[in-house]
Amino acid sequence: MRIATALTALFLSAGVAAADVPCGGSFGSFINGLKKEAMAKGYSKSTVDKFFASARQDPATIKADRSQGVFQKPFLEFSQRLISQNRINVGQAKSKQYNSTFKRIEQQYGVSRGVLLAFWAFETDYGSFQGDFNTLNSLVTLSHDCRRPALFRPQVFAALELYTRGDFSPTKTTGAWAGEIGMVQMLPADIIENGVDGDGDGKVRLKTSAQDALMSGGKMLNHLGWRKGEPWLQEVTVPANLDWSKSGLDHTMSARDWAKMGVKPRSGKLANLPASLLLPQGRKGPAFLAYPNFHVYFEWNKSFVYVTTAAYFATRLEGAPRYDMGNADPGLSGNQMKSLQKKLKARGHDVGKVDGILGKLTRRAVQAEQQRLGLPADAWPTTELLNKL
Repeated sequence: MRIATALTALFLSAGVAAADVPCGGSFGSFINGLKKEAMAKGYSKSTVDKFFASARQDPATIKADRSQGVFQKPFLEFSQRLISQNRINVGQAKSKQYNSTFKRIEQQYGVSRGVLLAFWAFETDYGSFQGDFNTLNSLVTLSHDCRRPALFRPQVFAALELYTRGDFSPTKTTGAWAGEIGMVQMLPADIIENGVDGDGDGKVRLKTSAQDALMSGGKMLNHLGWRKGEPWLQEVTVPANLDWSKSGLDHTMSARDWAKMGVKPRSGKLANLPASLLLPQGRKGPAFLAYPNFHVYFEWNKSFVYVTTAAYFATRLEGAPRYDMGNADPGLSGNQMKSLQKKLKARGHDVGKVDGILGKLTRRAVQAEQQRLGLPADAWPTTELLNKL
């Protein structure tokens, strides 16, 4: 799921803190509240009434929001599920088909084609399935729901702004359950801020124009901090006696220093950049150096396993070899992971929500406990760690 950009703040009422964003209660009263806020922002009553006339609560959106168990999968399983030879073949064909567009993106925004091809593949299977949720209904439903109203409420007003421009239909615009639209799945505020007319027809059509979608995605990544011409992820080999406590996204050294410690690239050369050693499934699984651009991925999606898979797939689309799977220690089941998170919280660690997902915070806590217990501190939780806790 895409997250909102900085433009989201412009659609929040002045002086309203995220914790104070209204939500819940009668859905009809909630819609009336949105209408009043829209008119306070300067939209006419007739425009607001027409925009919200068809708005309905969508139980399927809430169900989808609560059913993201796929992110509990470990990296190897998750990546093998998303990456197929067919997706690689189609990606290579799309690269040739839209070669001129990718060259423009690389020149204007500095984003390598593999990065956008990977997002295009994962988000909509290269545009073949963009979602059939009514976008307005999804946005108002998620705004009414009190889990993340500060994220979604501003998107309702961004959609209203697109409506006034003739670029959004309350009844016909469809997309993902979380309100993203188009081939690379952009939220309404993203479209306003980063929408690009890539095919020169005078309109930004992210659902039907690959050029528009790709150029817009490239601009958005550029605005999120993408560094032109730099790599993002590189597979490496690591010595068995490495100090594993130095691994993880919280620890950064120059690639030269990693090389002095015995870290070697599987292909190509190490970049002259700061990098973190990423071990998605611990010291016995695949290993990568994550460069500064890797962190931009988390502005697109917060899931560690999604981000790592998307970044890895981007390298594959640009010719990198298939990863060395290694022989990772078995991970924990979803229930075991929840048990681990509860134990970590009891020891004072911030792991966020107890959801069974091995995210950034849980990894950080695992590594700290591994160090305390004298275990290899590679941030990969095992039954041994669970039992020791």
